[in-house]
Amino acid sequence: MRRAWILGRFRHRYGASPLHLAGHLVVLAIAAFAIDRIASGASLAKLIVLYVGFVIAHDLIFLPAYSGLDRVTRATLARLPGPRSARVPVINHIRAPALISGLLLIIYAPLISGKADAGYFQASGHHLEGYLRNWLMISVVLFLGSGLIYAVRVRRAAVGARM
Repeated sequence: MRRAWILGRFRHRYGASPLHLAGHLVVLAIAAFAIDRIASGASLAKLIVLYVGFVIAHDLIFLPAYSGLDRVTRATLARLPGPRSARVPVINHIRAPALISGLLLIIYAPLISGKADAGYFQASGHHLEGYLRNWLMISVVLFLGSGLIYAVRVRRAAVGARM
């Protein structure tokens, strides 16, 4: 009884369970360790400049770009003929694979474009060939998988509506 009262009081004050707090503390410890490892191999000033540059690039370039693409996609989907399924929105089945594909493109852009420096092969032992093909194949599989999940969800919603 006392334990339930304490947990209830904790949940009321904190807003979530103690496991939530413990999970966040573990993630913060892992992040602190990662930052320590990164900072030990590079100049901290250069690292801070790099992160500030990423923040500025995100806010000034990427956020308006993906927000605009999302608006265009929503407007295009709203104009398409056919039945509307309010129970299964299609937009998230486009957003998720597009986000993953876009992140892979950003991360591997030098390799996909073939513009990586000559030291890449010496350092990794991997050739630059095939990265574009692999990125395209991963993107196609992501979109096909998301489309398949959407089709299953629409089918389930249609069967559930008939019952």
